[in-house]
Amino acid sequence: MNDVATNILEVSDLCVDYASTTSFGVTGAPSVRAVKGISLTLQRGETLSLVGESGCGKSTTGRCILYLQDPTAGTVTFRGQRIDPANAAEMRERRKQLQIIFQDPNSSLNPRMTAGQTIEEALAFHKIVPKSERSNRVRELLETVGLDDRFRNRFANEDSGGQRQRIGIARALAVDPQIIVADEAVSALDVSVQAQILQLLARLREEKGLAYLFISHQLGVVRSISDTVAVMYLGKIVEQAPTERIFERPLHPYTQALMAAAPIANPRARRERIILTGDPPSPVNPPSGCRFRTRCRYATERCAAEEPLLREIEPGHLAACHYAGEVGLGPADRRPE
Repeated sequence: MNDVATNILEVSDLCVDYASTTSFGVTGAPSVRAVKGISLTLQRGETLSLVGESGCGKSTTGRCILYLQDPTAGTVTFRGQRIDPANAAEMRERRKQLQIIFQDPNSSLNPRMTAGQTIEEALAFHKIVPKSERSNRVRELLETVGLDDRFRNRFANEDSGGQRQRIGIARALAVDPQIIVADEAVSALDVSVQAQILQLLARLREEKGLAYLFISHQLGVVRSISDTVAVMYLGKIVEQAPTERIFERPLHPYTQALMAAAPIANPRARRERIILTGDPPSPVNPPSGCRFRTRCRYATERCAAEEPLLREIEPGHLAACHYAGEVGLGPADRRPE
């Protein structure tokens, strides 16, 4: 784990519950715990990626860290100071320091506003620069993300997906943030455009010292941009480690299954295929003990009776599995013919 003194963001025991409804829309059904006990730390200039299947709680975690959605429990600390969502003045300041890039630029950009108006709105709301200097600042931000000044007068429907995502990034950069949550920021883009946006994010991190919480299900993208990877399953982190370590030696059976399903660039390479049986459990009624046990080929009676804790198995490598390190895939399982 990171040293506490150098962390700019700390998330402790974050939980999110949703009230369930019946088929007739009546509340009172059991609540859904979408996120359970998430704890994370982030350093300046670090990229931490959250990965996992759709519905595992990745985006919910990111939104709660920014308080775009209120968590049920847990704390978020920025530079040693706990964020208090009830303090309007403090939250206004935090909005400048913690920003988000949304998955779908089509829905996150106002279709009635030009790119220039979208970026300038952030400058005006947070009083970043005087009104007389805003036009120049908009031009600088567009150039920063690889767009020329002619884009300021264009509406979102006149731009391509990659151009719209660049405008979304420019809007996030307008307030000079220290942390950006990138929620599936490239998943809706063509592969060539993905590479351009990833290069842009990497350059901005290098130039501005930005820290990213990168939320994605694309393991190839995650490997190329991340320093650390945290794997989520059914609302909990089940494994966390430096990027290369978790890709070369996954310790949790769920992470092993994810890695085994990822495509390999070398057509001659082979790896063991792990087929997960059954459907993901319902978060309304998760399995007892280990949440992954109903799909795990190594599950035992202990897994049903005792919930595994997220613990350090190897230096800097955490996993929530009773048998982590005893079973699984290593580098030898990825071998050419």
